[in-house]
Amino acid sequence: MLSLERLSKTYADGTRALSDLSLKVRESEIVALIGGSGCGKTTLLRLIAGLDRATSGAVRLDGETLTEPHPAVGIVFQEPRLLPWLTVADNVGFGLSDLPSSERRARVTHALEMVGLAEHAGRWPRELSGGQQQRVAIARAFVTAPKVLLLDEPFSALDAFTRASLHEHLLALWEESRPTVLIVTHDVHEGVALADRAVVMQPKPGRIYDELPLHLARPRDKTSPAFEAAARRVLTALDRSLHEPRQAAQERDREPAGLWW
Repeated sequence: MLSLERLSKTYADGTRALSDLSLKVRESEIVALIGGSGCGKTTLLRLIAGLDRATSGAVRLDGETLTEPHPAVGIVFQEPRLLPWLTVADNVGFGLSDLPSSERRARVTHALEMVGLAEHAGRWPRELSGGQQQRVAIARAFVTAPKVLLLDEPFSALDAFTRASLHEHLLALWEESRPTVLIVTHDVHEGVALADRAVVMQPKPGRIYDELPLHLARPRDKTSPAFEAAARRVLTALDRSLHEPRQAAQERDREPAGLWW
């Protein structure tokens, strides 16, 4: 289990990015972090990834405190961040240098097959489209078999058709090894399409406003009434998180849960 315990982050200039945030993410669960600008979503991922340190609080994975990059935690950024001097296959296998070459080749080949890029293994990143480059980045993240995978708006720069295709590739890879996934997104429908739970965050400072379970069978039908109803629930919570004063939110948190929805 991934456990975030009363995390706070204040930067040197005094900006409070996160305040007293606690969250537990079950093994193999996919959680979408949704919120307006300034709610600390990317900061939260950086703390989990060990790329930054919390001012207070702790990140724990199966009881182990994480304070620096950990091999069990993978991350995919908004940009693919491929190494231009390596081929597609070498980019995917970059984190597997400690494995025997035969196993490394087998893993890379399988990962590229899963994202539909097996025939591009010998190409250079500059020869791929933006969507193909992001598929390489996703394959590179999964090939190391992380226990936790962090996705920081990895599809935001892509067109709707490419984004939908990458959703399918992502879920196919997830089904194989079932890592715990946290995905940051501004797209409510994307969050509902992928996640088991939507966590809506409130800005200035970043904190959790609401948590909404998404009890929808996979594969998800984006035209179904159930999908649209779930999306409306998340949109409503997001809208309220941006307009509701903090004091009102605190008072709401003290109410019995049954009175909210």
